Amino acid sequence: MVRILLILMLSAVIFYLLYLKDAPNKPFTLQDKEVSPAIQKQEKLVIPRESAVSYLGRTEKEWVKKWGKPDRVESSAYGYEWYVYAKDRTAYIQAGVKDGKVVTVYALGDRVNVEPFKIGESSESVLKKASPKSSVNVDDQNGLYRFELSETDLNIRPLIAINEDVYAQLYMDQYTQKLSSVRYIAKSVLISQQPYSVVFQGKAPEQPKLTPKEQQLVEEANEKQVLDMTNVIRERHGLRALILHRGASEVAYLHSKDMAENEYFSHTSPTTGELSDRLMKGNVEYRAAGENIAANYTDGAAAVEGWLNSEGHRRAMLNKDYTHLGVGVYKKHYTQNFVTP
Repeated sequence: MVRILLILMLSAVIFYLLYLKDAPNKPFTLQDKEVSPAIQKQEKLVIPRESAVSYLGRTEKEWVKKWGKPDRVESSAYGYEWYVYAKDRTAYIQAGVKDGKVVTVYALGDRVNVEPFKIGESSESVLKKASPKSSVNVDDQNGLYRFELSETDLNIRPLIAINEDVYAQLYMDQYTQKLSSVRYIAKSVLISQQPYSVVFQGKAPEQPKLTPKEQQLVEEANEKQVLDMTNVIRERHGLRALILHRGASEVAYLHSKDMAENEYFSHTSPTTGELSDRLMKGNVEYRAAGENIAANYTDGAAAVEGWLNSEGHRRAMLNKDYTHLGVGVYKKHYTQNFVTP
């Protein structure tokens, strides 16, 4: 097949996304260990028993009894296993299970009950109900942690204190002005993940240290989840799902690894050149191609929602002409390679 080398002049579009925390983690002092303003002033949010969030803190057996056996069980970087339910994209959900207990729930499917919020609910309704604050203090036995949210965070991924033990990250789609997905999270996991700028009093937040094999399993899990989540979002917008392209996935993985190991962030590699060069070297034939990259996100779900809220990346994810997707994750570097063979 003749390669289309003038891809940038035709239908290929190449985009990038870089997310960095607003400030380094640092110690601070709070007088009298003040209670989170979000808990002080926010009207109490009621969690119905049938809501997925009601299972946070409950046993793995209770979860499976309600939701059934997962389609996959996959590793995370934070000490829990993801129970992934991906076959029905309108009911896409993941539950994080650690030591036999549910410690986090991430829901993207429109039909999943995540009350007191609802996927597809208007941003105005969600923000009025949630009353997000620019800082949220989280107190546990190791110290006091203050998560500081930027104006962008408040608008598209606010952190809401449901109670003293459960928090919600609300991922808003700024283009449709609707709730795209929601992550409910136990405070111990929130402290470990540090998804916002954080200052602290006491013990510094720690993340689990992974062996090379464990890291590989986390990367493979994120790759599968990024593909699944991209297709949930595409189908939500009336587009056909993308098919996994293994060759493009290998190219994407090598680019993520190259960026991490050589400490740069760009579509142009000092060693492998442009996307077209990488696809050619990987023997990936295409009529159109595009690339999204991201770094320093908590996991695949956070990266996908970040791309969705950036105009160029969103355009790539929702391009009706792409038919296949390769995903490559290395540590906290994420690459999507879209191709039409």
